[in-house]
Amino acid sequence: MNQAYLTKERHAELQAEFKNLKTEGRKAVAERLKKAKEYGDLSENSEYAEAKEEQDRLERRIFELEDMLKNASIIEKPVGKDEVFVGATIKVMKGGVEISYQIVGSNETKPEGGKISNESPLGMAFLGKKIGDVVKVKTPIGEVEYKITAIE
Repeated sequence: MNQAYLTKERHAELQAEFKNLKTEGRKAVAERLKKAKEYGDLSENSEYAEAKEEQDRLERRIFELEDMLKNASIIEKPVGKDEVFVGATIKVMKGGVEISYQIVGSNETKPEGGKISNESPLGMAFLGKKIGDVVKVKTPIGEVEYKITAIE
């Protein structure tokens, strides 16, 4: 997996989920498998088949989280940085309207909450730019201009 950019808060959330899945999640699935085995013939036991599918999903998620956490890079604001970086919150003007975005890693993206990925076309266009820069991004409806007014 590639490097995962995470805020401290998101990193803590993922660590908690990982720990919970490895302990409580595995216990719950093991109990469900044990109970399903008690129903008898495993070849026609839908409860057992569902429990095995749940176990597969759980183990895939544990593997995914383990890999993500192993390759995580915690987003920290560099001191004295005057250009857009991963983790920055920026304010831009678009068509006379001020919009705020936070540039985050792809695992934290929530466009409706103003969190855009550093790998998205818009996020990539902002990276490295400074206050006052005009960024042009091609969209399905045409080119859109954003003027950076603040970087935090």
